[in-house]
Amino acid sequence: MPNAYSSAPSAYDYPLLIKQLLNRAKTVSLEQEIVYADKKRFTYKDLFARINRLANVLTDLNLNAGDVVAVMDWDSHRYLESYFAVPMSEYILQTVNIRLSPEKVLYTINHAKPKVLMLNSEFAPMVKDYQFENSSIEHIIWLDDDGVTVEGVFGDSQDRVVGEYEALLEAADDSFDFPDFDENTIATTFYTSGTTGDPKGVFFSHRQLVLHSLAEAASLGMLPTKQGVSYGDVYMPMTPMFHVHAWGFPFTATMAGLKQVYPGRYAPDTLFDLIINEKVSITHCVPTILQMVLGEAQSRNASFNGLKMIIGGSKLTEGLAKAALAQDIEVYTGYGMSETAPIISLTDFSIDEPEMSIDDDVTRRCMTGKPILMVDAQVWGDNNKPVGTGKEHTGELVLRAPWLTQSYLKNDDAGKELWEHGYMHTQDIAYIREDGYIKITDRLKDVIKSGGEWISSLEIETILSLHPAVSDVSVIGIPDEQWGERPLALIVLKPDCQDTSSDDIKAVAEQAVSKGIIPKYGIPSDFKFVDDLPKTSVGKHDKKVMREMYIDQA
Repeated sequence: MPNAYSSAPSAYDYPLLIKQLLNRAKTVSLEQEIVYADKKRFTYKDLFARINRLANVLTDLNLNAGDVVAVMDWDSHRYLESYFAVPMSEYILQTVNIRLSPEKVLYTINHAKPKVLMLNSEFAPMVKDYQFENSSIEHIIWLDDDGVTVEGVFGDSQDRVVGEYEALLEAADDSFDFPDFDENTIATTFYTSGTTGDPKGVFFSHRQLVLHSLAEAASLGMLPTKQGVSYGDVYMPMTPMFHVHAWGFPFTATMAGLKQVYPGRYAPDTLFDLIINEKVSITHCVPTILQMVLGEAQSRNASFNGLKMIIGGSKLTEGLAKAALAQDIEVYTGYGMSETAPIISLTDFSIDEPEMSIDDDVTRRCMTGKPILMVDAQVWGDNNKPVGTGKEHTGELVLRAPWLTQSYLKNDDAGKELWEHGYMHTQDIAYIREDGYIKITDRLKDVIKSGGEWISSLEIETILSLHPAVSDVSVIGIPDEQWGERPLALIVLKPDCQDTSSDDIKAVAEQAVSKGIIPKYGIPSDFKFVDDLPKTSVGKHDKKVMREMYIDQA
């Protein structure tokens, strides 16, 4: 049956393109600031002109729609400009994970086949021996903060360098008419830092990124002041811009017209100085970075003045949450994956709920959170059917939302596995409480099976983190002749607690057993004190490496 209503012939169809995220800020935030560490400071009016200039620079390189532009840089104003100029010009932005090994970095470049590489001079040694004659890269745009010139770096390949970024922008026109096109056009791609096999390319369309930005802004905007986002906030990422678009926040912050601060390379003193001097009020990071800035603040005997901080990537333990609260950080948890763009759930605080104890408040902040707007989250059993709510109904968390990646770049088989039976499979073991809170209990690959019983490594880590001497902790399963697997606890002690014994730490787990929190077989069989724990390129605990390190020490 035909639709009884029709639009006017001249009505604008309004495709959901990244350029539409700029509309409000172009009207109301022209004098708001963008800050790059201690190196550059300019207004949104300048930002929009610079985005246009970068688009003109790229146009002069005779690229075609769908060509890939790769960026290797620290968190900078240049990265922010590329977030918009590249996809708005109908090219694909590849955010290169520069913390991967050089071999993996080159793998991702060879796989995505960019035509243009925007290269920070700090990473030139990583790619200077790259076989450019066999490469898709035709043009290199030189990015530099330290006066390093391109001469002598690339040898015979120097002719590919079209110029230095700021000089190119200065010479380019500051006006550009960004076209309309299909909102399902691919906008960005980046590569997951999986601990097995080659990294997989995740990609997102304009439509997906616009919807994620809107859902992120709406979900955060509905939270109370002490954890949500408002127009007066100052935003700074402490999750790299190469990793899941810095959790989508640069898109969202620009859409809202917030003051934004970009720190460059993450150094504890720089991060802390920027937070204090620029009055940063909201950020996000993995627990490793939180530990780093907490250490800096403690060394200065300073606090963070109510800084709102979303933790993701790895579990926020209750011990670390308490340490953050003690330094005046309003810390809470978000959940997502590379494939989810990434935000799926957030811990929310109700302003009218009854007073709760400090311990209950900390526990809540460490929960995986409730699904944000437009997310369909379910827990499935082995039969690929929902198992219901409650702690007794545990299974794999599966998802639907309009911004989830639909597949992997040039890897359809992996995409089919990801979306088996019509929902995205997270490979996270979870249950959903009756009030909607999601509780991740472990990764499928990290859960420990001992004597036929499942042990949650995350649950044991949370308990051990409560010991005041513990700075960091990871629990892994190692082979055991009698039980199949047994948990091993790897402990990093705080500098002033080096005389702590394993019996002291074990006592915390024994107390949890006596209170019925964990079963007796959940107490690790061994505790090892280490100087640090292996991390992935984005700061998560690398349990695969840990298992390889300790597999023979059972």
